[in-house]
Amino acid sequence: MQIKTLVLALASIAVAACGSNEHNDKEDLNLKPSYLGDISSKTYDGVSDDLLTAGLGKTKLALAAPAYVDPANPTPTELRRNAIHANYRAVLDISANSGYGTLYGPNVDAKGVAGAGEGMIAGSEYIAYSDDGSGNQNVTLMVQVPAGFDVKNPCIVTGTSSGSRGIYGAIGSAGEWGLKNNCAVAYADKGSGTGLYTFDDDSVNLQNGMRGTRSAAGKNSIFTPVLTDAERLAFASAYPGRVAFKHAHSQQNPEKDWGKVTLQAVEFAFYVLNEKYGVLAKDNKSHLVALSPKNTITIASSISNGAGSALLAAEQDSKGLISGVAASEPQIQPKTASGYTVRQGASAVSGQGKALFDYSTYAALYQPCIAATAAAPGRCTALVAKGLLSGGDLLAQQNDAKARLKAYGWLADSDVLQAAHAGTNILVAATYAYAYGKFSVTDKVCGFTFAPTDASGVPVAFTAAQKSSSFATQNGIIGSVVYEDSVGGAKAYNFGISPSTGQADQSLDGFLCLRSLATGVDALSGAALTGALAAQSTRVRAGMAEVAATGNLRGKPAIIVHGRSDALIPVNFASRAYVGLNASAEGSASKLRYIEVTNANHFDSFSNVFSANIVPLHVYLFRALDAMLANLRSSAALPPSQVVRTITRPDNTSLITTANLPPIAAAPAAANTITVTGTTVAVPD
Repeated sequence: MQIKTLVLALASIAVAACGSNEHNDKEDLNLKPSYLGDISSKTYDGVSDDLLTAGLGKTKLALAAPAYVDPANPTPTELRRNAIHANYRAVLDISANSGYGTLYGPNVDAKGVAGAGEGMIAGSEYIAYSDDGSGNQNVTLMVQVPAGFDVKNPCIVTGTSSGSRGIYGAIGSAGEWGLKNNCAVAYADKGSGTGLYTFDDDSVNLQNGMRGTRSAAGKNSIFTPVLTDAERLAFASAYPGRVAFKHAHSQQNPEKDWGKVTLQAVEFAFYVLNEKYGVLAKDNKSHLVALSPKNTITIASSISNGAGSALLAAEQDSKGLISGVAASEPQIQPKTASGYTVRQGASAVSGQGKALFDYSTYAALYQPCIAATAAAPGRCTALVAKGLLSGGDLLAQQNDAKARLKAYGWLADSDVLQAAHAGTNILVAATYAYAYGKFSVTDKVCGFTFAPTDASGVPVAFTAAQKSSSFATQNGIIGSVVYEDSVGGAKAYNFGISPSTGQADQSLDGFLCLRSLATGVDALSGAALTGALAAQSTRVRAGMAEVAATGNLRGKPAIIVHGRSDALIPVNFASRAYVGLNASAEGSASKLRYIEVTNANHFDSFSNVFSANIVPLHVYLFRALDAMLANLRSSAALPPSQVVRTITRPDNTSLITTANLPPIAAAPAAANTITVTGTTVAVPD
């Protein structure tokens, strides 16, 4: 009886989707999108293996990564398992008392109720490349369909990867919420992902995580650099141990397509769902379209770079694929910093609407000074010598560095986190210089390459086992940043000695070069760049322009949540400015809501380290998704824009509870209400 009822329901949906004209004999066939390659699929029983935890469950996700039977030859199943383990833990704080297992985690159901089970979810997983046929793009797309997918209340959630991560990068964020709410999840690796290329053996990652030579992989490689074999051999000989990876070295500026590939992931999801649930057409081969944007809710979601991708997808959604957006801490870059005003309290903020490469290269100058010690003050000392910093001692210099960051647009709320972000912004600055300028790995932009390094900072080669497990262990930005121009020979940037100073200043010369690329002027003199550096800067800034957001969400309802303490993607540069840009683009037609969470930052894992200052933002992403689904499914009102004032713990021995994390208010107090008046965004102190 249940099967008969399901068939009748699907048939009625298919008829509705095809239209009500009884004289229309044309069937609405489910056609595979032309950009999709071969589709692989596997069904998981939710006991021995599953969609969310790869069979590990809540308990084993909190333990160390599982061992491989043969570390030199891990299987695709083992690589998938360890990739899910690594990516889930990368975006969540699963330390003791963090809220893992009580407020969030596999065992916490869609209503937020913690259970005693392991939280494994049965269902099917489909993977394919999006490509133009050349094999040069090979953006990995994936669709997970939980066994509990409700064809009578169909929904899709996007899970575009955060950071530069691979296809499982959003498994613990939008992926988990979608699966628990019986939605299909449409993932994309954004054309970055774990595309590690090693020169010594000419090897690449395959779609299933395995390694192979470039020639054997052919068009199945996640990433192969555009190099002749002679160029490869010459570079390998001159720069042993150096690597290339897709986000930096694809020479395609993948970020310009993040919105497009997120939409492609949604189209892939519709194709999969209609193949799975659509009734057969008259030819008894094809399926009819049963599920479409007309009867299916699709929420664009994710965190960080994935959240920015969700917003860009909504802006670019000319087909009406997306119903609404719920995004957390988005890396989004407004196309302009003018035409709107952001205020906090009584004052206009500093630095609204800056580009990622602009502020990451600025942070790469000063955060290493803030992280310096009395035993190694080199970056601070060198900045003072070049007139870029003031202060007679280390503490004064560090305070001046913090003051300069705040003047540029960071909030005082980020001060405690500035030192912890030094290494991250170094990676961002070096990676995006290559990406935006579409440079080859052999260009050594500003003297920087990438490689594993030893304890003294000397580049070394990946071991065979490290290469074999790279799909699972790498986060998409691979190896250390190496400064090739360091006095005495190439070193990891933090060991680098600048030629202009002769000091161990963490490769300051190289980062001044990156800063010049961002601005188009010499970072010291302010003079216009000339020659090769000017040409490189032009390329980089052209790439930056390619990724800028318009702010026009096409009238779609959207909720952005962002932590006020975010030191990596500061609110003034991204979310606050995007709200202003949206106001200038959509005016009174806008349905965007902005939730700013105090004491929350970009990395929830810091909640354990900085427990007296930080709370997990993850909980608010799920609350935003709950609110968006309620709005789209039952017309519940969206929450007003507001500041949510959280309560930190005295230390990490105290359990995070809902008492620390107040709800998003349906009617916030005036002192907490964020208003948009015309094109002015007013955020309470």
